[in-house]
This record gives sequence, structure tokens and C-alpha cells, in this order.
Amino acid sequence: MWVQVGWNTVSDVSAGVNGAQDPSNQAVKPSNWNLPNFLTSLRIIVIPLFAWLTLKGETENNAFAWWALVVFILLMITDKLDGDIARARGLVTDFGKIADPIADKALMTTAFVCFNIIGILPWWVTALIVLREFGITIWRFFQLRAGNVVPASKGGKLKTALQTVAVALYLCPFPSWMDIPSQIVMYAALIVTVVTGLQYLWDSRKSAES
Repeated sequence: MWVQVGWNTVSDVSAGVNGAQDPSNQAVKPSNWNLPNFLTSLRIIVIPLFAWLTLKGETENNAFAWWALVVFILLMITDKLDGDIARARGLVTDFGKIADPIADKALMTTAFVCFNIIGILPWWVTALIVLREFGITIWRFFQLRAGNVVPASKGGKLKTALQTVAVALYLCPFPSWMDIPSQIVMYAALIVTVVTGLQYLWDSRKSAES
């Protein structure tokens, strides 16, 4: 009886050790080769096409301008899809965490710079937005490496929505009477962008002090 019990005990311990070393019992990271990452990569690849269409169209009532608007809308749809699919299917990867915000910032920056080149948006607006976007993104990466996760705030989501609407309005070849409403949305996006950037830094400072 003692031998049997002893053997079972040894077997249980051995099984526990082997189980701890068994890769099948460990969490398996999803492959980078998945649909969300493909959509993110596609968004980055198509940005030069979007820039070319925007510059060719010059927001006038022509085929280039309308196609620039269509491409922008499709790219923003893929931005929503890749995140939803990654979370729903457990396909969140390190590549996606890095590439997705880069793709978002690259698309918006490209749109603003194109508007600067065309002459429908002041350069200082683009400079403030780009400084905030990339500055906060880099800061959040450093915070993440330090073990501090900085989630997107409600203000950040509002900022993204306003920027998206503003860019779409500027791309759409509306009559000249729509210039003022488009500018109002753009400057609202600028204000929220700057304020939320300062809010991130303020909240981080308060957390560090506490």
C-alpha cells in the first residue's frame, strides 16, 4: 500500500513538473500572420495612393477628389475592423499594437500635409496636431515599457472622431459655402487634440505623485 501510494505521489509530482514544462499548457501567442494585421498593413500600403488622389483632386469636383474621399472612408473602416476582429478572435499581437497606431497617425498626417500643399489648411494646424499625436504615442510606448498602461480616454476617442469628420469634410468637394462649417469642425478637432494631449500628461503627473 505504501509503495503504491508513494508511486502515485511520485507520479503526480512528475506529472506536475512535466505539465509545467509542457508548452501546450502555456498561453500561445497568436501569429502575426492574421487578418487584423493584414488590414493594418494594407492601410499603410494604400496611404501613398490616398495622397496621390488627394493632391490630384485638390478637393475640386472631379473623379480624383471623390476617389480620395472613398479611399479615406475605406481606410477608416479597416481601422475599425482590424481592432474589432483582433479583440473578438483573440488575435491581438505585438505587431498590431505597434503598427495600428502608426497607421492611424500616418494616414491623418498625410491628409493634413496634403491639405497644406493644396493650400486649404495652415501649416501651423498640422504642426500642432502632428506634434501632439506622435509625441503622446511615443510617450505611451515608454509608459507601457515601464509597466504603466495608458488607456485611450473618452476625450481621445472624441479627438479621433472629430479628426475623421474634419478630414472627410475637407476631402469632399462641397460648394464654397461649406468651407466655414468644415473649418469649424477642423478647429474643434485641433482644440480637442491639444487639450487631450495635455490631459494625458497631467493625469500621468498626478498618478506619479500619488
